[in-house]
Amino acid sequence: MKILTDGLIIGEQSVGEKDRLVTVLTRKSGVIRAFVKNCKSLKSAKGAATRLLCYSRLSIYFGRDTYIIDDAVCEEMFINLRNNIEDMSLSQYFCELSEHFAPKETDAEDFLRLILNALYFLNKKKRPAQLIKSVVELRMMCISGYMPGLICCTFCKCYETEKMYFLPYSGKIVCSDCISKSDVHSIEIPRSVVTAMRHCVYSEFNRLFNFKLSSDGMELLERCSEEYLLCISEHNFRTLAFYKNIK
Repeated sequence: MKILTDGLIIGEQSVGEKDRLVTVLTRKSGVIRAFVKNCKSLKSAKGAATRLLCYSRLSIYFGRDTYIIDDAVCEEMFINLRNNIEDMSLSQYFCELSEHFAPKETDAEDFLRLILNALYFLNKKKRPAQLIKSVVELRMMCISGYMPGLICCTFCKCYETEKMYFLPYSGKIVCSDCISKSDVHSIEIPRSVVTAMRHCVYSEFNRLFNFKLSSDGMELLERCSEEYLLCISEHNFRTLAFYKNIK
C-alpha cells in the first residue's frame, strides 16, 4: 500500500549510520512513524526533507509491519526557528502536542493546519510567541474533543461581567457573583482575556491568530490555556518544561 500525502516531521531518531526513524503528522493518515533508508548519504534527496520541522510532500509505502518513506520533497523548512533556541523549543512543544493529541493513521487535517500556521507566524515573527502558544493549546484541545465552555457563567448563565473566573479543571467560566459556589481552583480574568479565550475557541480558522492583548493579559491567557491543557491531558510534556526553563 502506498500513501501520497504532505506532512510535517515532528520527531526524528537516528537508526544506525545511514537511516532515520521519523514521526510525521500527515494530512491524510494522522501521526505515523516511518523509516527513511539511506537518508544520511550525500546523494540522498530525502535527507533534508525528513529532518525535524520540515514540511514535505511524501511518498510512503507500508511494508510487512512498518512504514517506509521512499520519496520526500521539502516544501518549507522554517529556517528562522532553528536560529533561536526559545522559538525552536516552543516549536518542539507544538510537535509533542501533535504527537500526543492527533489521531493515528486517520485524517488529521485540522491538526496539521493549526501547527503549520503556528510555525509560520513564529518563523516570521508575525505574532508574539505567547499568543501563538495560547492559540495552539486552546484550539488543539477543541479539535481533540475537549472544547472549554466559555459562552457564559456555568451557574447563572450570565454572558459577561467585568471580572470572571476560569476553572482549569473543567474548562468553564464563572462570574464574580457565582464564584463562591465553586470550591475548585480558579483564575481571575478580566473581560479582555475572556474575549481572547472565546476568540481562540470559537473564531473561524482564518481569523484565529488575529487579536491583540496587553502584556498582563497575555500572561493570564497563557496561564489559562496551559493549565487547562495540562489538567485535561493529565500529562507532563517534557518540551514544555524545557521551554519554560530557558524562557
